[in-house]
Amino acid sequence: MPRDELGGNQVAQHLRKALGMREFARIMEDLPLILGVGTALSAGTFSWGAFAPASQLFGRTLRRTGDDSTLALTFDDGPNPTITPRLLDLLDRHDVKATFFLIGAWVRTAPGIAREIAARGHAIGNHTYTHPWLTFCGKWRTRVELSRCDEAIESATGEKPSWMRPPFGFRSPILNGIVRARRGAGVAMWSKWLSDWKPQPASSVIQRLTTARGGDILLLHDGDHRVPNGNRQHTVDAVGHWLPRWKDAGLRFVTLDDLHERA
Repeated sequence: MPRDELGGNQVAQHLRKALGMREFARIMEDLPLILGVGTALSAGTFSWGAFAPASQLFGRTLRRTGDDSTLALTFDDGPNPTITPRLLDLLDRHDVKATFFLIGAWVRTAPGIAREIAARGHAIGNHTYTHPWLTFCGKWRTRVELSRCDEAIESATGEKPSWMRPPFGFRSPILNGIVRARRGAGVAMWSKWLSDWKPQPASSVIQRLTTARGGDILLLHDGDHRVPNGNRQHTVDAVGHWLPRWKDAGLRFVTLDDLHERA
């Protein structure tokens, strides 16, 4: 199975282990009805739709740039007062623009960093206010998470974000409609998931990045949804290793807002 498809399966396995197979199956079968989306789906079908990055079952998502000569770097869970400024300086040195999916609560604690991200020409996306599992959130909670994050980002930068990315990539049948009602670009996922969300040697992330190819949207992390100053230096170092090599290979870097404007 391709590396970028592991996220959904690993999450489903974790939930089955934590809840027990019988309880997991019951929740997966009942959840569509709880959320008010009609006939219950099988546990397997619902799991695929909710957790697999490639799934389009619950609405269309963005997963690739559409151009094999381009690469999109995306960073989740910031702004991180320790790491994000270092990453911004690195991107500046290589004249590369990226997309940052920010947690609204962290924006409220570090609005200056959010402003700096925008001022340096990067795109900013909505990553909810508190980073919940949206699969298990109803309509009211989902709307509040997105609207509060929009408000925090707009207050800091003067601009409302276009794209949103669900925390962990978890979706529900109601998410796409709520996102579309924001009149933004839509739900952004990824084609390569680099497993950089916990401290580790930079060499591990560097090795995983060998699979990156033109057209990919890469999922990386400059922040930690649990704490505002999480250790993500390994990500900065790994990106620093690959930026000149990707440029030497002739790849151009795009933000997700670039893709939306060209659509």
